[in-house]
Amino acid sequence: MPLTTPPLSLYVHLPWCVRKCPYCDFNSHEGRGALPFDAYVDALLADLDFDLPLVWGRTVHSVFFGGGTPSLFPPEHIDRFLQGASSRLRFAPACEITLETNPGTAEHGRFELYRAAGVNRLSFGIQSFDDESLRRLGRIHDSAEAEAAVKLAQDAGFDNFNLDLMYALPGQTLAMAEHDLERAFALQPTHVSHYQLTLEPNTVFAARPPRDIPDDDSSWDMQEHCQSMLASVGYGQYEVSAYAQPGRQCLHNLNYWQYGDYLGIGAGAHAKITLGAEQDILRRWKVKHPTQYLVGAGRAEAIGGDDRIAPARRPFEYMLNALRLVDGFSLDAFEARTGLARATISAQLDAAVAQDWLAIDGDRVRPTELGRRFTNDVIELFLGEASEGANAHEVAGYTVV
Repeated sequence: MPLTTPPLSLYVHLPWCVRKCPYCDFNSHEGRGALPFDAYVDALLADLDFDLPLVWGRTVHSVFFGGGTPSLFPPEHIDRFLQGASSRLRFAPACEITLETNPGTAEHGRFELYRAAGVNRLSFGIQSFDDESLRRLGRIHDSAEAEAAVKLAQDAGFDNFNLDLMYALPGQTLAMAEHDLERAFALQPTHVSHYQLTLEPNTVFAARPPRDIPDDDSSWDMQEHCQSMLASVGYGQYEVSAYAQPGRQCLHNLNYWQYGDYLGIGAGAHAKITLGAEQDILRRWKVKHPTQYLVGAGRAEAIGGDDRIAPARRPFEYMLNALRLVDGFSLDAFEARTGLARATISAQLDAAVAQDWLAIDGDRVRPTELGRRFTNDVIELFLGEASEGANAHEVAGYTVV
């Protein structure tokens, strides 16, 4: 089967934050002194120039500024980057442009300027509306600042924004998790990311786990009750941890989950690009440390690695993404995005159906309710040769909210 070219997104990594959170395993670095905003934007544009030959003539449908804390960057620097990027790439007329925002860095007047620069979607890293929980998570804002930041954005004209919330936090009860959602609903977000705290390797929490993290049964109760609450007020679940009002799903997220393409620029950013003429799929990532990236950007020295995705690995990669979607995927899409015949995965699909993990209706493959509880087990059926040292973070390499 021939590979077809999927939609293209642009991911931009801005690596600095005010303080590293104890649960965070992203490529983020505490800012020390004045940050080199101008030099970093220059580096981003040079990085983009270097990668442009991979995507000549293609249209960008979404842009996502992730971090780190992108809202540390003043609006004029976001504006300069977007002007430079849109002069190099064709942006779709309705291009979704998301900026991750920390309530602790929101300042009066900034949101109007971000909007004037072209940002049309915000993602607020709230995590909780309980001040003690925020303190234990190492956040630099409190609940009042979180609410105030969202209202400032609304006053500036933003009507499309995500609130990021965690559950199963240290010391959290079911009532506390429900209260977090009630506070979120009062702000009327169009999108809610609601996910369980996990102890990721190489984080402070992994080295020194809090003693009062809710057990599995309590965490499951929180998940079920919160999913019910979200549904009751009109937030449809479309991915494992993503909920949206009708028509407000994050286009950037969906492109990841549907195995679309994305350029990744910035320190530690990952890209996945379909090379139609070569019938190949390339993954590229940039060096992680900002200093090293600033020195090498625009040259091969900024590339942390290139990886050609062999056909035998593509089923796992595809399922790692598509099986997170509540609506699953079509077999036609699998063939178009991987270049493989559907017969390649027939044995694995049969095994998943036998376990009541997947349901097949004509061309459509959807996770069952049981399958959504055991997503990792379902994906493992498709590992094959991808099992050699692979894990979801290494293979996927993206940021979503």
